[in-house]
Amino acid sequence: MLERLFVKDYALIEVAEVEFRSGLNIITGETGAGKSILVGALGLIIGDRASTEVIRKGANKSIVEGVFHIKNYLKVKELLEKFEIEFDDRIIIRREISLKGSNRVFINDTPATLTQIKTLGNMLVDMHGQHEHQSLLSAENHIDFLDTLGNYGKQLSLYKNLISELTTKKSELKKILLREKELREKEELYIFQLKEIESVSPEEGEDEILSEELKVLENAEHILSSSNEIYSFVYETEDSVYDKLSYLKKLISDLTKYDKKFVEQENEIESALTSLSEVASFVREYGSNIELDESALEEKRLRLGAINLLKKKYGGSLNSVLEKQKEIEANLNLSLNFEREISSLKNEIEKIRIKAGEIAEGISEQRKKLAYEISPEVESELKNLGMEDARFEVRFSETPSVADEFISVKGKKLKYDENGIDTVEFFISTNKGEDLKPLARIASGGEISRVMLALKTILAEKDSIPLLIFDEIDVGISGRIAQKVAETMRKLGFTHQVIAISHLPQIAAFGNHHFVIIKENSDERVISRVYELTSDERVAELAKLISGETVVNAAVEHAKELLKIAKQI
Repeated sequence: MLERLFVKDYALIEVAEVEFRSGLNIITGETGAGKSILVGALGLIIGDRASTEVIRKGANKSIVEGVFHIKNYLKVKELLEKFEIEFDDRIIIRREISLKGSNRVFINDTPATLTQIKTLGNMLVDMHGQHEHQSLLSAENHIDFLDTLGNYGKQLSLYKNLISELTTKKSELKKILLREKELREKEELYIFQLKEIESVSPEEGEDEILSEELKVLENAEHILSSSNEIYSFVYETEDSVYDKLSYLKKLISDLTKYDKKFVEQENEIESALTSLSEVASFVREYGSNIELDESALEEKRLRLGAINLLKKKYGGSLNSVLEKQKEIEANLNLSLNFEREISSLKNEIEKIRIKAGEIAEGISEQRKKLAYEISPEVESELKNLGMEDARFEVRFSETPSVADEFISVKGKKLKYDENGIDTVEFFISTNKGEDLKPLARIASGGEISRVMLALKTILAEKDSIPLLIFDEIDVGISGRIAQKVAETMRKLGFTHQVIAISHLPQIAAFGNHHFVIIKENSDERVISRVYELTSDERVAELAKLISGETVVNAAVEHAKELLKIAKQI
């Protein structure tokens, strides 16, 4: 339960600290005093988003803090352990909204995220605001109301995972089909390009080798002439280089007789003669292998030209040509494998559709069973709320699919969404003899409020959320019906903590505790204050709600009578 709510510099509230109790806590106050502001503050500590506009004029930040007692609430304790937040039997949730934009969230003084307090808030509080009346008027929301009462959450989670997987697989199939189409459209081009490259069949580095070979062949005559000239210069001419170097060696060898220092020079000349012989031999052999073959020259020119043409078309280098060849071969192989991949994906999709259909059918059966069980419960609650002849029914429908958006249920192709295959709508008859009609056609706000309260009452009996907040659920009702609504909320207070904001004395009288919000002038400004009423103050407040600012004795007596009736519940 919520033990304490602390609010500072929030809208019209300068500082307010409210200690709530178990049972039904009623909050009243004149229009504009700040009842909705207090609800907004409560919303902050359960994860509602906030704007800097809520910061009270003249302040730098707003602070809202709630203290919850959670003894024996295992789910909350498990969640806090998951968040790695220390706790005992109490949780302190704190929000700070700053003008600087550095909004902060704390759980037990540990920094937390908005998502974390929203998750925690969903376990601690069920807040019913005025806007939720309208949600009942939209049939698409009815399935969510029903599912909050069901105990098939695991099946729904499994179903949603399958639908997510189905969406992913269908997306993969769509991409592959698109790629297949693109490849089919380019297949002729790929085949032409591959044949063009394969007709040349270049090898890695071949262009450089051919360039070197052509350089030799194109200059063969010059190379041959120079080779012969070199050999002749070394050996064959009079006074050849070899002969002169040999004579030089003879002279130095003669000097070694007189001084051994010339031995090293003699060896150098010998080495030079050896090197010169090797050069002459190489040149002679190289020249003998030179062929003046015009056909070989033309053949190599043509091949290098073909390779250079491929390079020009496919990236500028032989490596890019070879990479292009690999890419084309891969695409053509992929094209050949498409049929197998597409068939495999289609089989997976079909299996998911069947599995999802089986789970969706199971969920649908449980929904229908639940609807059958709660319909008389809703009617009973509506009867308690003054709608004695009300009949309530949950109707289901499913829609065949003629498109690709379907799951398979016993061989039938049915449309689906994240909730399954069911379209759910609440039907009601509020008067005897009238046909059941869609709930959305009910014009009376009071009737909508009571249907909502009936659903909330049944939900409260089935779940473990400790705190229920009703923000003016008494819209559109008065008199005897208001008392019925009050009795229902008072009974809810036996098992849950209930906080209800109301403007009706018939409801306010049934609170176990009564708080009032008032506006005061302070330093030429209006501020809101909240405090709990004593017994005498409560009579006066109820009398004011009954007769207005001018309280008459009859209103006082009526207030006392309402309090007396409430104590009998």
